[in-house]
Amino acid sequence: MGKKGTDKGRPDEKNMSLLERYLMVEIAIEFKACIYFFCILFFYSMYRLLCGSMEANILHMGEMIFLTYGMGYFQRYVLENFDEGERIGVREIGYLLLCAGVYTAVSYLGGWFDRSIPVTVFYALFMVLAYVCGFLVYKIKRILDAKQLNEDLRAFQERGKNEKGCRD
Repeated sequence: MGKKGTDKGRPDEKNMSLLERYLMVEIAIEFKACIYFFCILFFYSMYRLLCGSMEANILHMGEMIFLTYGMGYFQRYVLENFDEGERIGVREIGYLLLCAGVYTAVSYLGGWFDRSIPVTVFYALFMVLAYVCGFLVYKIKRILDAKQLNEDLRAFQERGKNEKGCRD
């Protein structure tokens, strides 16, 4: 959370009810879990197709979604939402590698890719790329949000000038 009660462009949490703060955090974690789950499931599906199978192991998918939610909470409460940060520094790279490592270790232990070392290494690189893309998406979103807020402010100021001119 920032110094003035805001968290990366989010509404001032001091003025929000406990329920609103809880929902804001839960929705953010839900969104992040869904995005990373989609990335993992895409890689897994492509692997299965390349192996000649059109079927996926439902236990593997359960492990994947459980892991993405767990990692979402871990990133939020322990790793300071590093993938939503303003920049990628040494600390963020360390967190990124830690998260990609956890995903890779679980994939290997769970046998998602039949414990194939080359595929697991490729998956680790894929997860690093997914985190870098996630960082870029959040950065672009902040830029677009700031642009929209500036446009809204200009429109509000113009409306205020027009209303003031009509009253004079």
